[in-house]
Amino acid sequence: MEVDLLRTLRLSLGVATASTLLILPCGLLLGWLMARKSWRGKVLVETLVALPLVIPPVATGLILLWVFGRHGWIGRWLHEWWGWDIVFTWYAAVIAAAVMAFPLLVRSCRSAFAEVNPRLEQVAHTLGAGPWRTFFTITLPLASRGVAAGVLLAFSRALGEFGATVVVAGNIPGKTATLSLSIYSLIELGRDREALVLMSMSIVLAFAAVVAGELIHRNRRTTA
Repeated sequence: MEVDLLRTLRLSLGVATASTLLILPCGLLLGWLMARKSWRGKVLVETLVALPLVIPPVATGLILLWVFGRHGWIGRWLHEWWGWDIVFTWYAAVIAAAVMAFPLLVRSCRSAFAEVNPRLEQVAHTLGAGPWRTFFTITLPLASRGVAAGVLLAFSRALGEFGATVVVAGNIPGKTATLSLSIYSLIELGRDREALVLMSMSIVLAFAAVVAGELIHRNRRTTA
């Protein structure tokens, strides 16, 4: 098994970035709804969102396999109508990373929106601003640091995803083998030195993202 370090790095960064961008709109919406609204079944939604954090990642991957496999609920439709196969592709790695990172993004967005004073939004409404304009000019800018911290946290989680990815995307060199999967493969082959190089790259990237998130969070607290 040959491992192209730069290609593996680019693949991992691409998967983490794509998965974070994929969940961002829904994460913002759901975080805002949880912070601002009450509705019937809210507890159930909160539980479902948090579920990937508490069940084994391999189980999450198996669920995704049932959904996006060629005979799954969505996978069958995509294959029959469009000829698309999601499982064991780069797209599957993105979906797995997105599902595992989604709860962290929603939690951060929820906390950020909860800290915005609702009176500021009410004032904007009285001045004639609609719900969308109020959100993008008042709510989101005031919550932006918390949202940014959540984005970085989700990116870090997606970057290190392993369990769900290996089930639904496989460990295909150059195609779905991200940093974590490549490290696992190299260790199995006894190539510890190469595994150490990939591990160091992974640690540096994760460390940088987490530190940036912590700095943003700290600045948010000091300026609140």
